[in-house]
Amino acid sequence: MQANFLKKSIVLAILSLCCAVLHAAPPHKYVRLITPKGECLVKLYDETPLHRDNFAKLVREGFYDNLLFHRVIRNFMIQGGDPNSRYAAEKQRLGEGGPGYTIPAEFRDSLFHKKGVIAAARDNNPEKASSGSQFYLVQGRTFTDRGLDSLEQLRLGGRKIPPHQREVYRTLGGTPHLDQNYTVFGEVISGIDVIDSIASVATDPFDRPIEDQRMTMELLTRREAINLERQQAGLEPRTGIFTKFIDLFKPKY
Repeated sequence: MQANFLKKSIVLAILSLCCAVLHAAPPHKYVRLITPKGECLVKLYDETPLHRDNFAKLVREGFYDNLLFHRVIRNFMIQGGDPNSRYAAEKQRLGEGGPGYTIPAEFRDSLFHKKGVIAAARDNNPEKASSGSQFYLVQGRTFTDRGLDSLEQLRLGGRKIPPHQREVYRTLGGTPHLDQNYTVFGEVISGIDVIDSIASVATDPFDRPIEDQRMTMELLTRREAINLERQQAGLEPRTGIFTKFIDLFKPKY
């Protein structure tokens, strides 16, 4: 009797553990961006699910592979995602292409244009809807308090920049005049120097790099994302047989 009870307890414990793992909160989505100047890792924000899911879908489909950073402005940003850039001729004007749809704006007070964020480009539509594919990575610059005060009056219509964001703009830098006008949907968590390297290349009068700066992107698998977040928390990655078995019942991404 005691042996049977022990076996049942073990089975129940294993089932409970499996349920806990299967129903664990999903990790964030991460994208590896590969360029001639190196690699960086981008974390997509859960606070902007429309942009997160659209960007992840395009990356999975290989949409961005071999596209150009077609607009580069030092101390401002590097922009890419125009599908017309894949086979663009030398000196061809770019920036009008896309997948044929837009994404509704997802402005969040907590998300702002600090250095290293990824945000969606757009045209001058009144809804401020984002391009379905074009994006930019912010390089920006640092600001003084006086400079930020001036921006609040002249560029932000009197909107006050929160104190903690002002501190980031003073130290790390960014492009505060774009806040609440373009959707920020992620940030570079490693390899931010890639932005500086691309932003420093020579460009033509239309801000296109004279030497092509192409990109490739990979979406981290769910397991890679989980192990990345475990490492960030100071924990060992999980790679054992039990983990691989559990992963069979979960989506790959």
